[in-house]
Amino acid sequence: MVKAKWNGAVIAESDATVVVEGNHYFPRSAVKPDVLGDSSTTTHCPWKGTAHYHSVTVDGATNTDAAWFYPEPKAAAAEIKDRIAFWRGVVVG
Repeated sequence: MVKAKWNGAVIAESDATVVVEGNHYFPRSAVKPDVLGDSSTTTHCPWKGTAHYHSVTVDGATNTDAAWFYPEPKAAAAEIKDRIAFWRGVVVG
C-alpha cells in the first residue's frame, strides 16, 4: 500500500498507483477529498500535457500547489488521466 502523508496525516493511500518519472499517481478516489483545495496554477510538460494543481490543507495548514494532475493528458501519458501526484514536502512511500 502506497501512502501520501503531510502534516502528520495520511492524505492518500492505494495499491493501484501508476509511477511516471519517479512520481506515484494516485487514483482520485484514493485521495481524501477534504484535503484538496482549488488552485489556478497550471504548468506544461511537452509529453504529458497541461498539469493542473490543488493545494493540500491538513489541520488548518495549507501546502500551496502540493498536488498535481492531468485532466486531459497527451496520448503518451493516458494512464495518468485525472490521477493525483504530490510534492512540496508530501511524503510518498
